[in-house]
Amino acid sequence: MSIDYDATLDTMVAAAREAGALTQAHFRRFRDLEIGVKGPGDFVSDADRESEQLIRKRLFEIDPSWSLTGEEFAPVDGSDPEHRWLVDPIDGTTNFLNGQHYTITIALRRGNQTLCGLVYNPVADEMFTAKKGGGAFLNGERLHVSTSRDVAMMCIGTGLPTPNLQLYPGAYDRLDAIRAPIGAVRVVGSAANSCAYVACGRLTGYFEETGFVDTAAGILLVEEAGGIVTDWWGRGPDVFERTGCLVVANAATHTYLLEHLKAVPPKNPKL
Repeated sequence: MSIDYDATLDTMVAAAREAGALTQAHFRRFRDLEIGVKGPGDFVSDADRESEQLIRKRLFEIDPSWSLTGEEFAPVDGSDPEHRWLVDPIDGTTNFLNGQHYTITIALRRGNQTLCGLVYNPVADEMFTAKKGGGAFLNGERLHVSTSRDVAMMCIGTGLPTPNLQLYPGAYDRLDAIRAPIGAVRVVGSAANSCAYVACGRLTGYFEETGFVDTAAGILLVEEAGGIVTDWWGRGPDVFERTGCLVVANAATHTYLLEHLKAVPPKNPKL
């Protein structure tokens, strides 16, 4: 049976907007939210769970045989193992719990390829979408990564974990290694949104130890906007899935980051 991936992406967008309205209802009273703790620095709220439940319901209406991996519930292994949804119902939960921008991200994989994906920022009403071979878009407008090559104008995103987190060792050493000659470093607080910002040129690059569920859609956005995606050693996105060490950037920033990150590798790379 032929699958209409344009229609599939339309359904993904509708699901993300619906989840956006749901999470925004919680977001407007963020000071009163009940907060759970999954681990050190890893928080969850009812909004995360309700958002994922809603998205799961809408996606399985497309084809109940497809599989799904989310952030808040156990994976669903459907009878079709080739097609798998990747869902982060609130990427940037700490931002969300503090009244700051967060995103909803959905990607559809077939085998080892991401076919289509979205990153939605409900606070700004920014819908980033991409389809493999079909370009990347923000609210319908075609995206391209920054063409800047000037090191002094590079604006690079990353994350800065606190000392209680597993990813803390080396994080500030890497910041010192990359920051001296560049224009700015920004912590967006959402890996998905950081990738989207590279795709639209708000950041010239982004690096972090992060997860694939959070970034699969963002990676597709960057690729379709003309950017480069590798791990910290210049190996492709398929290797990043194993190492968790992501670089997305325009060409000049990518070269710069690889050169400077190799001096401070992660303490426990998942090779």
